[in-house]
Amino acid sequence: MSGSNDQIQADSLYERIGGEAAVNAAVDIFYDKVLDDYRINRFFGKSDMAKQAAHLKAFMTVAFGGPNEYTGRSLRDAHARLVDLGLNDSHFDAVMEHLGATLQELNVPAELIGEAAGLVESVRSEVLGK
Repeated sequence: MSGSNDQIQADSLYERIGGEAAVNAAVDIFYDKVLDDYRINRFFGKSDMAKQAAHLKAFMTVAFGGPNEYTGRSLRDAHARLVDLGLNDSHFDAVMEHLGATLQELNVPAELIGEAAGLVESVRSEVLGK
């Protein structure tokens, strides 16, 4: 039997897109797309991608309403070095494009992709240090 806590969790975007397995798959596919994109892959040239993926998985889990295990830096602090290297709206747009394509590839319904995009868009100014 499912209790009321199950219903609350089931209502989060995290649960509606498929929970941990979906977030893990999305991050792995997403980074394959990002690293293949000449517009933005230079920002990841010196990154430990396993560590980067783990941070994004934890962040997305929290942002989408899953269990809070994120212990990383603030978005502003984590991206400050990249902003100094020229990270701007065009790069953020490319990331948004890859997120949408990744979720489509995973057959996430359009309304949930829109919800995820809205959550990510809501942190644009923080990521870009504005």
